[in-house]
Amino acid sequence: MKQMMKNPILLCTFLALSSGFFGGLITAQVMVTLASQKCQKSPNTIWGFTQICHTWIAPAAILQGSTAGIWTGTVLGAFVGGLMVRKPM
Repeated sequence: MKQMMKNPILLCTFLALSSGFFGGLITAQVMVTLASQKCQKSPNTIWGFTQICHTWIAPAAILQGSTAGIWTGTVLGAFVGGLMVRKPM
């Protein structure tokens, strides 16, 4: 950790990438949960239809959620990292 404090670019990069990764992971899970609720609300309650609906919706929800989460997490992580390493005036 001392090496990171000596190199502020390394700290900002590490924080931005790690928060982007976790942001993408969490947002993808949330999007899959929200998308799967659409399958539960469908008027057709046949078991096979529900499974097909989940299979059809999940990849798009994962892609959309992870992309948004990665962008948001990376930007916020870089901002927080910049605040951590800035020198007081």
